[in-house]
Amino acid sequence: MRSFGISIAIAAALAAFPALAAPKDTVSIGVTLEPPGLDPTSGAAAAIGEIVHYNIFEGLTKINEDFAITPLLAEKWSFSPDLKTLTFNLKKGVKFQDGEPFSSKDVKFSFERYAAKDSTNKEKAFFASIQAIDASDPDVVTLTFKEPSFDALFHLGQNTAVILDEKSAANEANQPIGTGPYKLSAWNKGASATLDKWDGFRDAGKIAIAHATFKFISDPSAQAAALLAGDVDAFPRGPIQALPQFQGDPRFQVLIGGTEGKTILAMNNKKKPLDDLKVRQAIAYAIDRKAIIDGAMNGLGTPIGSHLTPNDPGYVDLTGQYPHDPEKSKALLKAAGVKLPLELTLTLPPPDYARKGGEIVASELAEVGIQAKIENVEWAQWLSNVYKDKNYDLTIISHVEPLDIGIYSKPGYYFNYDDPKFDAIIARLSTAPDIDGYKKALVEAQHKLADDCVNAFLFQLPNVVIADAHLMGLWKNAPIFANDLSALSWK
Repeated sequence: MRSFGISIAIAAALAAFPALAAPKDTVSIGVTLEPPGLDPTSGAAAAIGEIVHYNIFEGLTKINEDFAITPLLAEKWSFSPDLKTLTFNLKKGVKFQDGEPFSSKDVKFSFERYAAKDSTNKEKAFFASIQAIDASDPDVVTLTFKEPSFDALFHLGQNTAVILDEKSAANEANQPIGTGPYKLSAWNKGASATLDKWDGFRDAGKIAIAHATFKFISDPSAQAAALLAGDVDAFPRGPIQALPQFQGDPRFQVLIGGTEGKTILAMNNKKKPLDDLKVRQAIAYAIDRKAIIDGAMNGLGTPIGSHLTPNDPGYVDLTGQYPHDPEKSKALLKAAGVKLPLELTLTLPPPDYARKGGEIVASELAEVGIQAKIENVEWAQWLSNVYKDKNYDLTIISHVEPLDIGIYSKPGYYFNYDDPKFDAIIARLSTAPDIDGYKKALVEAQHKLADDCVNAFLFQLPNVVIADAHLMGLWKNAPIFANDLSALSWK
């Protein structure tokens, strides 16, 4: 009987062991902003890509943490010598999450949709530069550009270029269907979005995380509390002010890297008196970048003087063009004939860099006689009132899309900046035949924006990630705002 009892105990222990040893396959990730929809090809919010890019939707190419571009839905590619023709061999056997097969026709449909007259794609100009798309072979797609397209692979790796299926394209904002490893299982508006591993994915066996929940937490104190309580396992671009309490805690890992975020004090260039260069320059001279970085970013962030980051090719440090000089600011306001105090509104979206930074900016502007009335708004209001309707004076925002300096040549963009000379520079940039020509045009563009003082350029947004010490695969640097769940696992 004793031997029989021991045998039962051993058998029970062995049966229980696999369950006890099974690796954790769930993750909870905190994000600051809830996206207004989940279609990155029609919406402007970077928060969309944080949930769906690489997870639900995929493009032909992938931009990696180190900025390297690798194949995704493409197997390989080749350029013609004149850089006007780009041919992709597509991966075979790929399906959309509704069972529809992926082919070159989906690429053609998607790119023509993004270039259409009624398109709201942020990269519409790029897709409009495609002259023809040959999808006669289901496994090969050839793009013919109107001009040489040196940086096409980079554009095609952004979330604006993910491939949609024609049958589901109209409903992607609420019911996203892509080719990626995860499907949307629930969207609890105002609280969270949950993604489940899709067993029909081509490499499903390589995916360690089966369930992921993105929790929307905008308040920095609540973000820190959620991490400490274990309610979230990771918070990319998390609570910077709370950093010290996590850096010495062995339960957590803290990663500090860079992003492509250009944090700016944007100005409405057609609204009086901001249509006067002297007034915009006065605002730029009133700003103390270091004080903003220290006060709002816990000392993390690199000052910038135009619309590129130090990571970018052709970057020029133009911070010396408008150093902090309150007396020069006052003199420019006087020269512009501005009656003081000058009253302006400062519209601030939810991120901490905007809210805390805005308080510091308002204080600095007050020193030179500009009364900036702060208006805190939610993200949907900012997108509607500022980005869409251009109903604002000043706002603080971080443009996180890489190498997006071309936005200043977009007709009707919310800066209300319109300059044919700058447009000509961007045209040269878009048709550069090689890296040297590309960098030269980028240098010209940066100088032009600084000379015209379109906005007051503040700092490069840092990528601060606070996470459970056992969670592996998180990005230290973020050339794009994406949370690649397929790279995550627990140790």
